Amino acid sequence: MRIAVGGFQHETNTFAPIKADFEKFARTDGWPGLTHGPQMLAAIDGVHIPITGAVTELTGAGAELVPLSWCSAPPSAHVTEDAYERIAGGLIDGLKRAIEEEGPVDGVYLDLHGAMVTEHLEDGEGELLRRLRDLIGPDVPVAVSLDLHANVTQAMVDCADLLDIYRTYPHVDMGETGARAARSLLELVATHRKPAKALRKLDFLIPLNWGCTELAPMDRLYGATLPEMLERTPDLAALAVACGFPQADIREVGPAVVAYGADQRTAAGAADAMAQAIRDAQAEFGEPIYAPDGAVAEAMRRVQAGAAKPVVIADTQDNPGGGGPGDTTGMLRALLAAEARGAVLAMLIDPESAEQAHAAGEGATTSFALGGRRYPGDAPVETQARVERLGNGRFTATGPMWGGARMQLGPMALLDVDGVRIILASREMQAGDQSMFRHLGLEPAEQPILVLKSSVHFRADFQPIAEIVLTAAAPGPVIADPATLDYRRIREGVRRRPDL
Repeated sequence: MRIAVGGFQHETNTFAPIKADFEKFARTDGWPGLTHGPQMLAAIDGVHIPITGAVTELTGAGAELVPLSWCSAPPSAHVTEDAYERIAGGLIDGLKRAIEEEGPVDGVYLDLHGAMVTEHLEDGEGELLRRLRDLIGPDVPVAVSLDLHANVTQAMVDCADLLDIYRTYPHVDMGETGARAARSLLELVATHRKPAKALRKLDFLIPLNWGCTELAPMDRLYGATLPEMLERTPDLAALAVACGFPQADIREVGPAVVAYGADQRTAAGAADAMAQAIRDAQAEFGEPIYAPDGAVAEAMRRVQAGAAKPVVIADTQDNPGGGGPGDTTGMLRALLAAEARGAVLAMLIDPESAEQAHAAGEGATTSFALGGRRYPGDAPVETQARVERLGNGRFTATGPMWGGARMQLGPMALLDVDGVRIILASREMQAGDQSMFRHLGLEPAEQPILVLKSSVHFRADFQPIAEIVLTAAAPGPVIADPATLDYRRIREGVRRRPDL
């Protein structure tokens, strides 16, 4: 069988300040840059992303792959129309050429995110799938893997035969989800039977931090309820839950359940039951959020009380993994004001300061204007700093989520400002992997306080070494409380939090 494979990933924060242009997708950072054809297969090899799991599953089953293209860009504001049309158009045109030159395909697998908003489209994935369906017709099976933070739309469900979704946040099951979607696709190709579908949208938003599957109630809903429903319903082909991405001001934002069964009754029943289980858990959602100075004070108190492991503070609202620029200064200012000696902030995305550090050299002390350039209302921290260590930003990640990723973060540096250390990087990437510290000679487990520009993904690699995790809301666009956002396009009747 001939199976076309490709992917186009972006998580769009419509409240963020910086858009994703074509260059953001073309370059390599934590994930491979835009690649086409056979080169795509080489670029994704060994990288923990869904398409890698899918390719392994498909080739193991003897499928002939038709590689299209794959790319991603760091979460940000809207994808530019130019970038979307060049990448989506290239993917569809690549499939069209392959069909014209080598004959039809038996199926298509796509690795998508599910929360892409462009300058001209609210539903980037739905439109891509519509164009795909227009090309291949109604009969060729299409299976798609989506991020847990997908805002699943009716168009996505209509145009794909099966959507499967990560079951972990942090996303440690990306490859597994791709493989699962590929197995479903192989089944569709072999049987020529398409399942009945059911989509259920919830009437409330789930704040980004509250969707962590290591915390209640999501640990139970994803880890027990969902697999139990699949096990006890033999005619259920697939069942998936998306938390949604609340930082997207679109009509179909929010959590969703999608189910597939041998008949409509089975699919609808499973979707209804899973949606009700989430509604029944509304009172369990929640997590304390600290102000920056409060988080630092609590961290220092615990260190002084003899904490045996690092106290971790999540700088959640400047998470580059949710559309933050990664250069806001709220947490840095709080650390310096409290004289939190020994604390390490990672990572400040500041290519100008990183370049300056490299020009100064290791051991030099000089004036820096750190961060504060890309978020409205912020300003750089003017200070003297010693350049402790330099790095080229090229290393292989080692943690459960990014393990195997060939990082290319541009020039990096470790600065020391009166005992507070700052890790600088030149390309957007959330601080989710311990390798980012080790690249600059620091062992994370040996530091008293770690301040990480991340919301939840860091937990996969840092939770095991943490005394406690504190979440802080310093200024930034990845707003921890959706109830404070100025939505203009959201559909009527959707509550901004489960507890409202």
